[in-house]
Amino acid sequence: MPELRRDPIVGRWVIIATERARRPDQFISDPVEAGAEKPCPFCEGMESQTPQEIYAVRPKNTGANTPGWDLRVVPSQTPFLRIEGDLDRHGKGLYDLMNGVGAHEIVIESNKHVANMADLSEEQISKVLGCYIKRILDLERDERFKYVLVFKNYGWSAGGGRVKHSRSQLIATPVNPKRVKEELIGSRQYYELHERCIFCDLIRQEKEMKDRVIAEVDGFIAIVPFAARFPFEIWILPKDHSSDFVHLSDSHKSAMAKILKTVLSKLKIGLNDPPYNYIIHTAPFRRQKTGYWRTIGNDYHWHMEITPRLTRVAGFEWGTGFYICPVTPEAAAKFLREVTVV
Repeated sequence: MPELRRDPIVGRWVIIATERARRPDQFISDPVEAGAEKPCPFCEGMESQTPQEIYAVRPKNTGANTPGWDLRVVPSQTPFLRIEGDLDRHGKGLYDLMNGVGAHEIVIESNKHVANMADLSEEQISKVLGCYIKRILDLERDERFKYVLVFKNYGWSAGGGRVKHSRSQLIATPVNPKRVKEELIGSRQYYELHERCIFCDLIRQEKEMKDRVIAEVDGFIAIVPFAARFPFEIWILPKDHSSDFVHLSDSHKSAMAKILKTVLSKLKIGLNDPPYNYIIHTAPFRRQKTGYWRTIGNDYHWHMEITPRLTRVAGFEWGTGFYICPVTPEAAAKFLREVTVV
């Protein structure tokens, strides 16, 4: 019989469609659409093909926008939001409007022409995580911005485009995203009732039960969530309570790089290199003001969500807000645990 599961943080219901379930090894990723190979604008030596770099990890004897870099950050050529201008928030009848002010940056994760982050070294992934932190801290100085979302689109059906070069994106927004607000509200309600972080309680329970745990590495845990929306959805969380991703220490960056490479490698090997998205949900910028939310540091817990694109969202999901997952989280976690990563 199908089973409904409720996400304890945001209250969202998910249908685990056991009657139409497939075994984990029956999932085959969508093929990437083939296209004519063109020179990659993100490779070393092609710096003139991108906008001027905002940030780079490079030796001191190399100049900006020249070869020799390990990692670069450039503005998006087609930004969703633009850095210039004032917010000009105003009303038009019952509607709220503001200018599309923000920042949209591309993190080019390696000078090598590597498509999947799973194929980068742990050291390089650690540099990418450090880059995210530096860019978030820099964007926080702009008081027009309330949040920075870090995300990756890998593969054609995940929005990654045809250029097969490992990269991710940051977008700074003048409002807090609805998904993050839902987590913040759910976390605060739980904290007000229990005086504990719901994510910390979730981690403790998952460690005790073990059947949804994929891996544990030096202070981090990777799980398939109890109410997974998608087949093989994965969360990576720090075991110690932390609300802000930017507080990640150097040793924790290395540990997170290790567990992230492990998880992405398991997806690549076990599921035939599927397209995926990942996002980092961290606490919003906190600036002292009237009505300031003072307990975020206690009640929220940053984490990464990874969602392989193996199924499609259709009419029922759009119409109800329910998600339908055709594999149990326990079966997905067991399958990924057993994938051997060399």
